[in-house]
Amino acid sequence: MTVKFHSESISYSEFYYVLFHESLAFSYKWCDYSFHTCPIPKYFVLSPLQPDTLKDLEQKIRSFTPVSDSDMEFGLQFYKKETFKKGEFLVQPGQYIQDFYFMKQGCVTFYSIEEGITRVMEFYTDGSFFTDLYPYIEEIPSESYLEVTEDTVVYTITKSDALKVFDHSHALERFGRLSMQKAFINNFQRINRMKNLSNQERYLQLLEKRPSLFQRVPQYLIASYLGLTPVGLSKIRKRLSKQ
Repeated sequence: MTVKFHSESISYSEFYYVLFHESLAFSYKWCDYSFHTCPIPKYFVLSPLQPDTLKDLEQKIRSFTPVSDSDMEFGLQFYKKETFKKGEFLVQPGQYIQDFYFMKQGCVTFYSIEEGITRVMEFYTDGSFFTDLYPYIEEIPSESYLEVTEDTVVYTITKSDALKVFDHSHALERFGRLSMQKAFINNFQRINRMKNLSNQERYLQLLEKRPSLFQRVPQYLIASYLGLTPVGLSKIRKRLSKQ
């Protein structure tokens, strides 16, 4: 799959590389373009939030930068709690991306389907900020999926509300920029692993850093994430079991 970036066709991985470097030079407000709206079917339970339910989100935000209590209170009022069941979608191809998510609990798989092949780009689990970044920033339809792999609870903020928060608070604008940069860095590091590590090294690194994934998602999705076929992943596991 290729994407358009400043009128130039580039690969999906190259897009993240470009965005990472450009994000170091620009504030998060660079994505303040005209906001698309379109009806999007969703299957979730929407509920108002009480302050004590947002402690994990508050702690995550403050892990990026100090934020005053008054600014934090202002920002948190825009988040909404949504619950999704396994097999439902937060994003599907053709959908405009209006929301940015914080994962309170659960697992969401980010993937595309190219020529009939599922290509997994990331698994988002507890404590992650995420969305489909490219169409979110460029305000174009998504070409990817965010599928719920297990029952999931997220806190959601719309792009328009996020921009209100960043206009109100320099500290929260800094958080937005730093969290976006972290997402770019994570994707850039994954691209480097795919290029520089062997199949077995990638498997062992994932097993060491994110062992719970192997109990939470199907093995064929893990194989895709590692750039392997299910048979290739099975061979690696069998070989290691004999050592």
